[in-house]
Amino acid sequence: MLNKINQAQDILDATCKSIGRQINIMEVCGTHTVSIFRSGLRSLLPENLRLLSGPGCPVCVTSQDYIDIVLELADRDDCIIATYGDMIRVPGKAGSLETKQSKANIRVVLSSEDALQLAKENPDKTVIFIAVGFETTTPASAVAVKEARADSIENFCILSGHKLVVPAMRALLSGKNNKIDAFLCPGHVSAIIGYGAFREIVEDFNRPCVVAGFEPLQIIETLAEICKQLLENKAELKSLYGAVVTEQGNITAQKIVEDCFEPIDGYWRGLGKIEASSLGLKREYSKYDAFKRFNITEKSSEEIKGCRCGEVLCGLIEPHECSLFAKKCTPIKPVGPCMVSSEGACAAWFKYGRQGNNNDNR
Repeated sequence: MLNKINQAQDILDATCKSIGRQINIMEVCGTHTVSIFRSGLRSLLPENLRLLSGPGCPVCVTSQDYIDIVLELADRDDCIIATYGDMIRVPGKAGSLETKQSKANIRVVLSSEDALQLAKENPDKTVIFIAVGFETTTPASAVAVKEARADSIENFCILSGHKLVVPAMRALLSGKNNKIDAFLCPGHVSAIIGYGAFREIVEDFNRPCVVAGFEPLQIIETLAEICKQLLENKAELKSLYGAVVTEQGNITAQKIVEDCFEPIDGYWRGLGKIEASSLGLKREYSKYDAFKRFNITEKSSEEIKGCRCGEVLCGLIEPHECSLFAKKCTPIKPVGPCMVSSEGACAAWFKYGRQGNNNDNR
């Protein structure tokens, strides 16, 4: 394995040297960000290759207003908030779910099915599932909603924060960060939507898009493939994660999602409002929509003062360029979501990237 990594590194080094300019590749997925740091790949990269962390952490890109809505709902005596653990410590303008746990009814769940089970066990309370995630987790939310309707479980609803990756990539290239040369595309999301979903990025923006797995060899081979395309002045769509990702993706999962959800305009941290970038429940499932049940509308909002997570998510700055990083903002006392989530760029930089040679902090 080490020999293969060395061979792939040699190819990458030679290709980047031939390109002879700064190369900016964005890894869209937060899991890739963590894998790259944990394996030490940054220290192996050529000097002129820069990796940008993108909007690939669902907790991180969730708007500040959505977080504040969750905190307001947590104050209701008639509700139980069911959430994945990575949302517990995300700061809002009035604390976090963690700070409210002593007074509010908040439960950490491992799945949407667990949230639905809570509703069955607590018929006197409305269980609100905090449904945050990309295409990878949306099918599970859809299954829970369909099951709730089939079993006439009236005290269950979801606050859909589900988002779509491709519209965010388009938004980046359309104005936020047009210096991105190519995308190292996500593996988990691609398993659901298929690598063919990124074809429009290649065709409309002339940017290489290559799907990668999460092992060091898979990642460095993908970077080499991207740089080869850039050297040849090509923009192609490829997947180097053939064991998991197909061009069409998981058709069954896609159908389940399409039955329950439809694209709506959505708010993203750092990217603002993006057309058809989020998923809302269709009219026939509206009774399970927490936004409609509690007459709530998500709106544009500012980040917590001093937090630059939005710029990090757009690849405009690196975490250490934020004045709060590792000072006022740490994993123990986070200011922004990128320091909270296990897939957050700031958390990865704090854990793996603060020490070492200069390449570690590229």
